[in-house]
Amino acid sequence: MSDSFPDIKSVVVRLTTNKPVRKTPYQVKGVFMRQYSDEPIIPMLDGSYRDRFLYPRVQVKILNEQIYIIGVHEGVESVLSICEKIESLDFGNITFEIQDCDIDNSTQQFIPSSRLIRYRFITPWVALNHMTGGKYKFLTNQEKPSYLNKLIGQNIIFLASEVGIDLEDNIYTKVKVSSLFPKPIDENKWGAFMGEFKTNFILPNYIGLGNGITRGFGTIYGMFNPETFSFDKESLIEDANDQESEPLDSQDDLESISASEVPKPKRNSKKSKRRTTRYNKNRQSQKFNKRKKRKNSSNRKNTNFHSTDSNNKSKRRHIRHGHVLTEEFDIEEDNSTNNHRHDNSDDDKFNTEKHHKKQHKF
Repeated sequence: MSDSFPDIKSVVVRLTTNKPVRKTPYQVKGVFMRQYSDEPIIPMLDGSYRDRFLYPRVQVKILNEQIYIIGVHEGVESVLSICEKIESLDFGNITFEIQDCDIDNSTQQFIPSSRLIRYRFITPWVALNHMTGGKYKFLTNQEKPSYLNKLIGQNIIFLASEVGIDLEDNIYTKVKVSSLFPKPIDENKWGAFMGEFKTNFILPNYIGLGNGITRGFGTIYGMFNPETFSFDKESLIEDANDQESEPLDSQDDLESISASEVPKPKRNSKKSKRRTTRYNKNRQSQKFNKRKKRKNSSNRKNTNFHSTDSNNKSKRRHIRHGHVLTEEFDIEEDNSTNNHRHDNSDDDKFNTEKHHKKQHKF
């Protein structure tokens, strides 16, 4: 089956340090950007490629107080490059010496499988953002599992599209969470779950699914026995080797989703302008007033229009706090223009220098 798909590579690098790392992924990325500012990995971390890659090609995780750097497709070479040069990480109040660098390369990733593969979330899966969370809370307990299955299926189809995989067959999913009641995450109040899922799609270990990927949420590991789960790399690998995948026809309670049912996300245009609801209302009022003035002086009207429009553009560029950095590819619907505008506004902040200075404090 893999012969008909491109060979998508991934790499996982684990940095062994002389002390336990009790920092956030943002803080680690901030040190990378300061100490290794000329390295090719930096544009993958600072948001420079946000419009080019909707799914982050380089991800930084803190797992078991160790630093993991994951490279996907276009991010693989930059991760391998930094691994060769990194010797220490200076956070100001503490410096970590890099004692060892474990590299795990994988090929033939992001392709469909004829069998079900089991994955476990080793960090909270932030499945629900403001939009999907609003819908989820009105569902019955019988409807909620199907909804979560649909979300993770959309995640997978999005990933396939992002790395250039054209899916012809349906994606099957079966999610099992520890509780149907999501746990709120930070100031955004996104809804997070712990658990596992099965799907007929091959995903790299340690990548993130859902929202908040750049903060380390939604990290997965594949094919192991959840009854004996403990996050230890060696034991996970042993469990993965012992765990057999399941044939698709052995499951009768899977959720099926077709790639045609998931709208392709639109990349942002730097020239596009987003208007808030308040701005739109003011804009309509201003247009109405201008129509009155137009009767008196069309030339003067044109000058006033551009002047007023310029002032309004500066007003609508105000910085919105909270819900700043998001990887919201739980694409729920394609018929809400306002929702696209809201998400694009968040993406703008992702790329600002002010935002990254704030996020990468240490």
